[in-house]
Amino acid sequence: MQPEFWYKKWDSNQIGFHQPEANPYLQRYWPELAIAPSARVLVPLCGKSLDLLWLAGQGHQVIGVELAEKAVEEFFSEHQLQPQISEQGAFKVYRSVAFELWCGDFFALTAEDVADCTALYDRAALIALPDAMRQRYTAHLQQLLASGMKGLVITLDYDQTQIPGPPFAVNDDEAQRLLGQGWQLEKLEERDILAESPKFLQGGVEWLVERVYRVSSR
Repeated sequence: MQPEFWYKKWDSNQIGFHQPEANPYLQRYWPELAIAPSARVLVPLCGKSLDLLWLAGQGHQVIGVELAEKAVEEFFSEHQLQPQISEQGAFKVYRSVAFELWCGDFFALTAEDVADCTALYDRAALIALPDAMRQRYTAHLQQLLASGMKGLVITLDYDQTQIPGPPFAVNDDEAQRLLGQGWQLEKLEERDILAESPKFLQGGVEWLVERVYRVSSR
């Protein structure tokens, strides 16, 4: 999947993946992780998600990584924040208050860039990537985050032959294979959300399952 795919989505405002409120799983399960308010949270492929605001509201410093600069600019403008902008390696970094949004290719991120991140929140990164890139993504993610990391990963699962991604289907076996080798993985909830998902209903999908995982480094 090429960067131009996501640039086009943002430029044409085809951002159905952007939710109008903070994710309910995040609000339900994040407090159970007992992550210190001072922790810095890495949010890959963050878009302009309101989850960033929710995490900051818990006292966290939020480090988001996003390919599309339009998404980053809209996040700050929509919340009346004036960022300081600097260049850091392959990234343009927008900083304001509790937020650092790194605009660029996630795979260019280094362990030094996120050395002080001890928490992870992934609602939309793993399922945004096709199979080969998912393997590369999880391997890179586990290289970036040090021991002591805790976080949440949310996946979506359905019959991929019925409708093309993204979002892509990630079943439980794949999640265990990709994340469970380097980290501890615990499934917290799974729920069929087909009735709440018009796009998938119209596409003829017969079932659509969301799963929430607690992850922690070994």
